[in-house]
Parts: sequence; C-alpha cells; structure tokens
Amino acid sequence: MTARLQPIARSGVPFAGHSLAGSADLWFDEVLLRDRNVPATRKSLAECTAQEQTRLSQRRAPICGLPMDRPRIMGVLNVTPDSFSDGGDHASLDAAVTRARQMAEEADILDIGGESTRPGAEEVSVAEEIRRTSKVIAAIRNAGITTPISIDTRKARVAEAALDAGANMVNDVAAFTFDPELADLVAERDVPVCLMHAQGRPDTMQHNPRYDDVLFDVMDFLEDRIAFATGRGIARERIVTDPGIGFGKTLEHNVTLLRNLSLLHDLGLPILLGVSRKRFIGTIGQAAEAKERLAGSLAVVLHGVQNGAQILRVHDTYETRQAIRLQQAMMKRES
Repeated sequence: MTARLQPIARSGVPFAGHSLAGSADLWFDEVLLRDRNVPATRKSLAECTAQEQTRLSQRRAPICGLPMDRPRIMGVLNVTPDSFSDGGDHASLDAAVTRARQMAEEADILDIGGESTRPGAEEVSVAEEIRRTSKVIAAIRNAGITTPISIDTRKARVAEAALDAGANMVNDVAAFTFDPELADLVAERDVPVCLMHAQGRPDTMQHNPRYDDVLFDVMDFLEDRIAFATGRGIARERIVTDPGIGFGKTLEHNVTLLRNLSLLHDLGLPILLGVSRKRFIGTIGQAAEAKERLAGSLAVVLHGVQNGAQILRVHDTYETRQAIRLQQAMMKRES
C-alpha cells in the first residue's frame, strides 16, 4: 500500500460520522490522505470507499478478553536490575508480587519483562530471562491475581515458559525479527501478540537512527510484520501494533509519530502506545530523572487517548487511570 488514510479524531459532540476504531467516544468524518513526499490532503468520509470506512471504523477484536472500545492500561512490571526507569525496584519475588497486586487495582493488563530494552542494553541469556520472569508470573497467579499478563520478550523459549506459568499475551519489541520461532509459538497457543517497530537492537538502536520518512517507514514495517505473522498462522484479530516510541528514533522522529498517531488506525488493528518516562519526555519537559517524568508521561498518554490508542503501557497505573477517567469525562459523547 502506498497512500494511507489518517482519520481526524473528534470527540465531545454528537457523532456526525463513523466511530473511530469502534471507540465509544471518538469519531471522524474526515481523513488526511497521505503519500510519501506529497503534502497531505483532506478527504471527507463520504469520499472513502466502503472498505476504507470499515477499516478505520470497525471495533477492534478483544485482547485478552478485554473489549477495545475504551482505553486499556498495561502496567509495566520489570523484574530486571537495569531497566532505565525501575531497574531493581522489583527484583525480589515479594516486591514483584506486591507491585503486581497494587497495579491490578487500576491496570487491565500486567506486562512482565525480564530483559531491559533501554538504549545500550545488552542481551540477556534465555535461561536468565526465564529465571527472572516465569517464577514471578507463577507467584502472581498463586497469589490469586487474575489480571491478564503479557510477557515482554523477543524469545520463543522465554515466552513459552511464561505462558506455561500463567501469562496470556506476548509483547515482542522485535516483531518476530529477533526470533521468528516466537511466531510459531504464538500461533500454536493462539494468544494475542503486540508487534512493535524498532530500528536496530537495543545496544545500538540509538546510534544515529535515520529514516526516509519515519511515518511511512514505520507503517510499512508494521504491515510487513503483520503479513509475516498471519503467514505463520497467527489470526489477524490477535495482533496489536506499536509504533515503538524511543526505539531507534530521535526526538523529532518520536514527536512526528505521536502527532500522527491516528495514522496507525489505517492498519485496522489495535494500537499500543508505550511512552512512559521515556527520554524524549525528559528532554522536552526538562526532567533529567526518569521517575520525575510523570506529568509529561500523562500528557502524552492523554494525547494517545484522544487519538484512539486502545492500550497505554505505563509505569504509573494509579495516576494514569485517574487522568484517563477525567479525560473520558471531557470526551464523553453528548446525546
């Protein structure tokens, strides 16, 4: 696909067009028609084909049994010693379970990670990653916490151990480019998977990232990985997309993707947005320490909600839930 459609999200007034990706609060009656190296042009909904209207407006399939008609919070629980924001905070089993219980009060999904993917991070062995994650997932389930769990990994064996321990979903920052066998596992287990765009691997991804056109390069990559996934037997309705903010991208790349986040709806699948505490927030918001970036993180999360992102991956689940409740009250559809 060359030309792409970017719905212009609206809220707060009676619907005058189609629901945006099945949202209870967002709608659109215009799109931006985008092509590489060509200025965007406006196009009315009536000028779109029936297929285009359906792709942009139909409600996305549930993920982990959760309807995608409203924003869902994915709580980050890293059981690593070196993650950029919370490394070492939940290294003990008790600390991890305690934090999982706290997050489960507000989060819809818990995302468990045992390998840091921060810029410059080195690869962790499969055995070590399994050791860090599978016992935590089992302990969370043994504690009676029933919130869906996503395993944040690039590796098939790690995901297999996590699913055996009680995880429900796979979150692959490499979109099956690191370990293609992970696609076979996801297909076999018939679980949801998030496919994220990244340029390069964590240890080198921030070494002067370049794009011909970051919007189209990311969209083309995701479209290619969706085709790969479905070709390996993964049901399309099991797939979530993620533009990979901060993964092989400059500040300008990140801001461009966020300004045009609604373009991802043209893929016809749920959007996961992970921006919590990231470096570009610190740069723009003048907050050097990751844990001082809550206000900036909330600002970007609410921008994601306004543009129809279905899953928001965050560290601060309580504060995010409160902010989204207020945002939804402002966006609520008038009768």
